[in-house]
Amino acid sequence: MFKIFRNLLVGLIAMTVATTTASAADPENTLVIELETGKVVIEMLPDLAPTHVARIKELAREGFYDGIVFHRVIEGFMAQTGDPTGTGTSGSGKKLRAEFSQEPFVRGIVGMARSQNPHSGDSQFFIMFDSAPSLNTQYTVWGRVIEGMEHVDGIKRGAPGSGSVTDPDHMVSVKVLADIQ
Repeated sequence: MFKIFRNLLVGLIAMTVATTTASAADPENTLVIELETGKVVIEMLPDLAPTHVARIKELAREGFYDGIVFHRVIEGFMAQTGDPTGTGTSGSGKKLRAEFSQEPFVRGIVGMARSQNPHSGDSQFFIMFDSAPSLNTQYTVWGRVIEGMEHVDGIKRGAPGSGSVTDPDHMVSVKVLADIQ
């Protein structure tokens, strides 16, 4: 019985890895976010935002994002993360110049958070629950969810208005797919 269970488990793990690998055309530009509920796979878009993609990969490879919470989550809008303090007021300490594009902010798009200054993106980013045309050409798009959007949909929502989350969900780990194959 144990042998059957073990073989079944090995097969399921192999299928999961194969599915993630199959959906990712370029493992070097694919980010895997492990949430408590499952994996979110993001296709990074270096053609649109080369500096942002390079910085996200650098931070992921340093383990910077591991354990960081979704501190601002607004129903019907987006889930924001990437602040090591969990307050929404901090980052990695390296500001990036904006890389605006014509890519629209629709469900599953990943954008870089910033302050009023367009060139203040750092480590914080957000994943869209729905379309937000008001963000188009105003924030840097650097990725899109290609798998696991149901896990993004399950992230705990914040207070109406502010989106501030009490006892927030967190990213267990964030890795570049090329590093885990």
